[in-house]
Amino acid sequence: MISPNSALAVVVLAVAGGWCLCAADVGDFAPCLQFFYKSWPPKGLSGTPICQRYYNQYRFATLYSRPRRSPWFSAYVYSVPAGKRPSASWKFEPQLAYPGADGNMIPFPPGPLDQNVVESQAVDQDYINSTYSRGHLNPSLHHQSRENRSATFTLTNVVPQKAASNDGPWELLENSVSKTLATYCLGEAYIITGIIPYLNKDRWLKNHRVAVPEYIWSAYCCPSYNNSLPAILKDAFPTYAAIGRNDRNSTQEIVPISEKTKKQFRGYDVRQMPLETLEMYLKDRFKTVVSVFYEQCSGSD
Repeated sequence: MISPNSALAVVVLAVAGGWCLCAADVGDFAPCLQFFYKSWPPKGLSGTPICQRYYNQYRFATLYSRPRRSPWFSAYVYSVPAGKRPSASWKFEPQLAYPGADGNMIPFPPGPLDQNVVESQAVDQDYINSTYSRGHLNPSLHHQSRENRSATFTLTNVVPQKAASNDGPWELLENSVSKTLATYCLGEAYIITGIIPYLNKDRWLKNHRVAVPEYIWSAYCCPSYNNSLPAILKDAFPTYAAIGRNDRNSTQEIVPISEKTKKQFRGYDVRQMPLETLEMYLKDRFKTVVSVFYEQCSGSD
């Protein structure tokens, strides 16, 4: 008699397309370098690369932390959004659980989950009845096609994010970046959004299941842009960055708390800054030089 877990493993492999003899989508960014400026992934961070595939097309790239069961960053190419936000059908990465599986992300099946899936990555149950929302690093509102938007709803693209950040200052930042790029960026806009862990002691969901970040950061690179920028945006091109608080009790050295912020969002402020300043904070926290974009998005070869 086949055990429930073994049966589900067969289902995972069958739904994902069976065993795949093609290049793996987990472990190497080579198949999806188009999501990085100059095909150059950030340097200085270690993890498991994932080329996020959905309906047999690569949609974006993620550097995943297996021990944390959450991403270090996701990288994507911005496109002007269209249509309504798709309904959330949360997915997982089968190759994290079974290296021989096809790389297309697939929705969580109903019923008990295969233990290999549970051990290899975050699952829906980790977020249920927690005090954190599912915070997209690559947000659906930065994409045009329905398929690209739906592909962002994978838990390998999600970190535990306080709702007061996710639905407040961070959402305002995502909308502001979208408006700025849609209006003034003339070519491709590359965006990388990642996390900053706690300095001394990690916080976790559900008894060391999923690590909670202290901050979330984001940076864009648009080397070709309209030179007739308003004064307020003169420093926003070709690249700019931001860090957002995910803990209202964090100190204020990196991101100060503004008394002008609405009370329900206070303590989850976002600070916009030059790319060099972001990289300084990343170096300080990760104790190594972190380079987000090739030549800091200078446009040079």
